[in-house]
Amino acid sequence: MIAQLPILQVIVPLLAAPCCLLVGRSKLLWFFALLASAMTFVISLVLLQQVQESGTIHYSLGGWSAPFGIEYRIDLLNAYLLLIVSSITSIILLTAHASITAELNENKHKLFYVVFLLCLAGMLGIIATGDAFNLFVFLEISALSSYTLIALGQKRQALTAAFRYLLVGTLGASFILIGIGLMYMVTGTLNMFDLSERLPQVEESRTVVTAFSFLILGVCLKLALFPLHWWLPNAYAYAPSVVSALLAATATKVAIYILLRFIFTVFGGEFSFTTLPLQEILSVLGIAGVLTASVMAIYQQNVKQLFAYSSVAQIAYMMLALAMNSTNGLIATLLHLFNHALMKGALFLALAGVMYRLGSVELTQFAGLGKRMPWTMAAIVIGGLSLIGLPLTVGFISKWYLLRAALENGWWPLAIFILLGSLLAVVYVWRIVETAYFSPAKAGHNQIKEAPLRLLLPTWILVLANLYFGCDASFTIAVTELTAQALLGGAP
Repeated sequence: MIAQLPILQVIVPLLAAPCCLLVGRSKLLWFFALLASAMTFVISLVLLQQVQESGTIHYSLGGWSAPFGIEYRIDLLNAYLLLIVSSITSIILLTAHASITAELNENKHKLFYVVFLLCLAGMLGIIATGDAFNLFVFLEISALSSYTLIALGQKRQALTAAFRYLLVGTLGASFILIGIGLMYMVTGTLNMFDLSERLPQVEESRTVVTAFSFLILGVCLKLALFPLHWWLPNAYAYAPSVVSALLAATATKVAIYILLRFIFTVFGGEFSFTTLPLQEILSVLGIAGVLTASVMAIYQQNVKQLFAYSSVAQIAYMMLALAMNSTNGLIATLLHLFNHALMKGALFLALAGVMYRLGSVELTQFAGLGKRMPWTMAAIVIGGLSLIGLPLTVGFISKWYLLRAALENGWWPLAIFILLGSLLAVVYVWRIVETAYFSPAKAGHNQIKEAPLRLLLPTWILVLANLYFGCDASFTIAVTELTAQALLGGAP
């Protein structure tokens, strides 16, 4: 049974999606989707344990061995990302029934769960597959599902945001497909392990350099790396709250996984950072992204958009760490993948509670909520402190490793920009705190109650995880250290 787990990780949500069409009541739909997601979480735990004990797991589809058939290949990087995506998705789904009941018409509930599970299957497939073209197929499954989920939003702007994301996503996917096609042209294979062995023989070819350029640009579009981020703020702001949490906590992490896989496994770190000025490009765009997105966050009146711009800044932090091309830099990137998922998951689920009670997440509506919704606002405050990087939160662990990597590389000016980014985060987090705790409540808000327990409980699971892994990061550090060493060593 263990040998079948890599494919079951993808098959479970993929089959569960159409099965939702046979389920009648909304609450049964929610339970069925939650059960499917929980199964993927359990499978990911077992896979991580197996990889740690026995090494890389191989699964050949249809009995066709690689490179002739499609192979699922689970190493530490795959298993780590599978755990992040499946765990966060399962926690987000705990809130789904209450949240979408408040935000979506009942006739859309079935569509929501079908598309949500397809999106999950797509993301898990991207991570699990060892075939470059199969990765593209799953990328399109998750992307098309994301467009649909965003378009389910209450306001008309949701359709515009989804269409904008569709245009950018299609452009990014086209670049990725061109890159994969060019690699296939010069190597005759699509298996990523096989590509990693054949590409060094032809790496001086202009075709390989072009393929690498197309892939990096395509993934950066999907990733929303500054200045290619313009589709992201509205997508987060106008999507249903559960969808905003899903995209913020998982989708960008999967895009970063693709970047890591192609840079370090397929092309190799030496080629990636010497053939093209990738280090300089990522460093400049990272610094610009941290500062620009943080400043933009300060001026937002919609709190979802505020945290969306914050996500652009956090992505830029990860790119800065990646640009260092060092063990500690890669550890910082991998740590922040996990930590940022916890932060943004908690923040957007807390906003789902605000949306449930107020029907709005405009900053002006937060006046006096510190007293009316104390547990919800406390969750937002703790999530905000994680974004800032306060000690005893996961954000501090990320910032500490990022600063350490920068100083060890001799990039001390970068350390200044990192600290400046944290100071800007203080400003936009303080705007929310000031409004919620120090502004008088708006007329008519006297009857507002705390968010229901079915929303608060999953939110606080993530909030407590922010604090726990901020105090004891031994698990994440151990996994990320081994993963970083394997990637820099070229092990696929």
